[in-house]
Amino acid sequence: MISVEAALEIILSEVKPLGMERVNILSALGRVLGEDISAGMDNPPWDNSAMDGYALRASDTKGASKNRPAILKIIEDLPAGYVATRVIKKGEAIRIMTGAPIPKGADAVVMVEETEIHGQGTKGKGQVKIFKEARVGDNIRRAGEDFKKGDIVLTKGATIRPAGIGMLAAVGKPNIYVYQRPKVAVLSTGDELVDIEETPVSGKIRNSNSYAIAAQIKTCGAIPVQLGIAGDNKKDLEEKLSYGLTADCIVSSGGVSVGDFDFVKDVLKQMGSEMRFWKVAMKPGKPLAFGVIGGKPAFGLPGNPISSMVAFEQFVSPAVLKMMGKKDIFKRAFDALLTKPVKKKAGRMHFVRATVEQKNGRFYATPLEGQGSGILSAMVKANCFIMLPEDVKDVEKGSTVKVQPMDESLLYQDKPGY
Repeated sequence: MISVEAALEIILSEVKPLGMERVNILSALGRVLGEDISAGMDNPPWDNSAMDGYALRASDTKGASKNRPAILKIIEDLPAGYVATRVIKKGEAIRIMTGAPIPKGADAVVMVEETEIHGQGTKGKGQVKIFKEARVGDNIRRAGEDFKKGDIVLTKGATIRPAGIGMLAAVGKPNIYVYQRPKVAVLSTGDELVDIEETPVSGKIRNSNSYAIAAQIKTCGAIPVQLGIAGDNKKDLEEKLSYGLTADCIVSSGGVSVGDFDFVKDVLKQMGSEMRFWKVAMKPGKPLAFGVIGGKPAFGLPGNPISSMVAFEQFVSPAVLKMMGKKDIFKRAFDALLTKPVKKKAGRMHFVRATVEQKNGRFYATPLEGQGSGILSAMVKANCFIMLPEDVKDVEKGSTVKVQPMDESLLYQDKPGY
């Protein structure tokens, strides 16, 4: 039996990012960029107005105020998407919309809220009162202030977020190279399992593991491939696992403990798997097999629903994320105060299902009732794991513990945080 840390080290040493594929930018969200993206032109390509208002010469507004406005002649009306046909001279202004190029002769823009039409002015004509003294450069976005031609605007290895999609569009990149999403084969084993549409008879249970694991795979951003259920016989297991080799990774649940009908380890060996380990010092999730078949990682998770999900989060998830080219592959842990005592023996790392909440700037973690490895209802209620190291024994209420978020539920709350 090896430690959680040693198991992770072995797994990740066997896993490498997959190859590249070219996709449309809207299909790239959440993917890892496989190339540096450079700008082919400045952005913005020319000086432009940051406000709706009037383009003018700052010197013509010297001393302007509400009581003593500067009065300028309007010589043109300039919407966004067009270029001025007139050059601004002393005592003149051009009405300008946000994003329109700054006309020649202008060196500032006064926002429309600081102005008022004087007399019977009409579109592109008449006069305007300026109630505020302008400074050179006011409300002007300079050419290239966002990025310049040749700048690297997105780097290889970056995870593409919505802002990255906007940047790809801004530099005219409708298609880009990203790391492939791994296909992960999912297999449940056991004669006791039936499909979820069936009503279990005596001795049978529904196959929840395949669906929970497939959902975890999708949460990682990978593609689950359902292999169904294999009975407790080597022929059925080998047939389904062989089909699973068409995927990039295999994840089975059940059949990895020491029972008479736990065949997964044996079948993996027969198929040429180089087994790395099959027991980990953790609770839940101790019976866990890992090997490599033809360069592809193969995980044998425990059959109990909670054990398989915990093992997936700790081992399969980081491996899958690494295959996708991601660098940050571990969920960030943080400190919390324990609201209830936890019973524990030394020797195994514990992952305690819990809820965590923030009060007065501190986090508080509450262990849930029902920590058995088959109690799915507690897993549904949980939003985190309390992680207790191997050498730790009973933990008292009020102790500081490490908490690992289980999903994105900790990112959201029912009220804004400002």
